[in-house]
Amino acid sequence: MIGGFALEAGWDVEPGEVQVLFGPSGAGKSTALRSIAGLLRPRRGHIEIGGRVVYDAAARVWVPTHRRQTGYVTQQYHLFPHLTVAGNIAYGLPRVARRGQAGRERVRELVQAVHLEGLEDRRTWELSGGQRQRVALGRALAPNPRLLLLDEPFASLDAELRRTLRRELRSMVAESPIPVLLVTHDREEALAMGDSIQVLDAGRPVAWGTPLEVLGQPGRGRVAALVGVENLFSLQVVSRNSQDGTMVCVGDNLRLEVPLDQPESETEAPQDDRVTVAIRASDIILAAEEPRGTSARNRIHGVVTSVEPRPPGYEVTLDSGRPLRCHITGTSLTEMAIRPGLPLWAVFKASSCFLVDES
Repeated sequence: MIGGFALEAGWDVEPGEVQVLFGPSGAGKSTALRSIAGLLRPRRGHIEIGGRVVYDAAARVWVPTHRRQTGYVTQQYHLFPHLTVAGNIAYGLPRVARRGQAGRERVRELVQAVHLEGLEDRRTWELSGGQRQRVALGRALAPNPRLLLLDEPFASLDAELRRTLRRELRSMVAESPIPVLLVTHDREEALAMGDSIQVLDAGRPVAWGTPLEVLGQPGRGRVAALVGVENLFSLQVVSRNSQDGTMVCVGDNLRLEVPLDQPESETEAPQDDRVTVAIRASDIILAAEEPRGTSARNRIHGVVTSVEPRPPGYEVTLDSGRPLRCHITGTSLTEMAIRPGLPLWAVFKASSCFLVDES
């Protein structure tokens, strides 16, 4: 319990594993990391790191931040401008170790590990954003922490640099014995970095598993909304075809063919029942004319109502009786001259649809 906020979650992270904490702003992700690091002191609760109790309200146990053996990196870097690259990394070591030969050797190892060779004597204000983030990571790893906490560390970087640093960090973690807790609300980052994922909502876990399981086809409506599934439609099952393995769902000018087999969903869908069908915007193709001779079973006609940037591309919303959101590249937007008022066809396969449980 922190103030009036209740955080009820636990994590079992293996050495070299990255567990992602995913969810919207205010879900408790950063609060969890700050509590684990000792930057926040809950009014009630219990925290263990590697079997060692670092906080227990009932037993009056409180281990201060600098004795918890955690590394902590945020998107703000928090580097010291009066220190060099090497000096900032060395600051992560115990004070006694900074001046010894072992400390200097450890700094050299980390400079190489985070690809900052030749920049050891530069001040932080002489570095790019990506280089500063590497310094922050090196400092966090300097004392060989028992747990590495990453709070949206790449959020302030451009898309290409984020991908590069993710690959580098993922490689480093795979070769180390350090478990990692990563906070993000970026689906691409969660899929690229995570071995496991927990979705938080109002301080409580609402879904967990592998990133592909949880983010690919979430089985519950609330989870689908939290992980960014753009299209959710309440429809009625009007027919089931076991031979094709599909069912037809209709409602408000929509007719969708959906797979009968829903391995990630607990929802059963007998005929005449109402179901919630989910479709990701990235699974939808836009066409100027109705496609012919295609295996895609779902073809919906609509009119463009809005076009908004959604890096690395754009989100196009069609009015087809209900808003239907689609993601396209900038090249497609230009070549098709997509703009509000333009009629288009949205095309997607039955396998792109999945059911979510709204109960």
